[in-house]
Amino acid sequence: MSMLSLFIFFLLAFAMTYFMRAYALKKNIIDNPNERSSHSVPTPRGGGVAIVCSYLLALTVLIYSQQLSAHIGLTLMAAGFVIALLGFLDDHGHINSMLRLAIHFLVAISVVISLGGFSEVTAFNGLALGFSANIIAVLFLVWLLNLYNFMDGINGIASVEAITTVVSMAILYYVLNTTLNSDIHWLLAACVFGFLLWNFPKAKIFMGDACSGFLGLTLGILALIALKENLALFCAWIICLGVFVVDATYTLIKRVLSGYKMYDAHRSHSYQILSRKWGSHTPVTLAVAAINLLWLLPLAYYTVTQPLAYPEFMVLVAYLPLILIAMKLKAGHPDA
Repeated sequence: MSMLSLFIFFLLAFAMTYFMRAYALKKNIIDNPNERSSHSVPTPRGGGVAIVCSYLLALTVLIYSQQLSAHIGLTLMAAGFVIALLGFLDDHGHINSMLRLAIHFLVAISVVISLGGFSEVTAFNGLALGFSANIIAVLFLVWLLNLYNFMDGINGIASVEAITTVVSMAILYYVLNTTLNSDIHWLLAACVFGFLLWNFPKAKIFMGDACSGFLGLTLGILALIALKENLALFCAWIICLGVFVVDATYTLIKRVLSGYKMYDAHRSHSYQILSRKWGSHTPVTLAVAAINLLWLLPLAYYTVTQPLAYPEFMVLVAYLPLILIAMKLKAGHPDA
């Protein structure tokens, strides 16, 4: 993948975000602050459509130039398009949460089938998971899709998480000289960066559900493609996604155990609590980038380069400090 290609798709996403902002202002597609919000100023939303459109075009180019398997490319495109369209419609008018979740499951099931299933996967040095691996894969996609929406709450955080994750994995693919395609990672990073300049450090437009769900699903599919290669690579993906996975999962569990509904609006994620404590979104987003590159990437590198009997153990090592941070900040606590 040439630098020129990356620059072209960066510019495309950047320009499309400008037009999406103009469209959102014209159609009054505005995110007004509420009890879940971490912002205080009404801001246009839906800018992430630029990421979706530019990345789908990038995948089309890769398929046409035979740099990407048509099967993998079309799986990413079809699943991503459906989720992005669902989010776009939700941005324009509320869609029933149960209907939305049902579509999420249908898309996740279709992806697992398209990838050939995961019944052959073993964990913990030989434990055969059988058909249950397919169920886990579906749940993994649905949860990652939704948690990405939950975590898209302050300027730049969802974009920075996506960029640092795919760049980290592209680096690992290069180090391992794997046959897996890393062009799709670099292109996604370029497209997201084109949007990020409109969203960070000061947000001129928000990403919106159309893109947050798209990114969560896309990252999940890329992780499952890596699982087809080997378990250690999949564990590396889980490690690199650690900030989002831990914060969203810990907060949800804490709130459900406290009697709250899963989709109740709130501002009790660790990143939201920190943004209030520090009085700004910027240091929190930069802290996420630092954790991803200075803590999670080295651990992911160790996981894929060392012949570990239990690569799953490294996920626990990576997550433990993140869990302790969430506990210290009282994430999910009603008074947080």
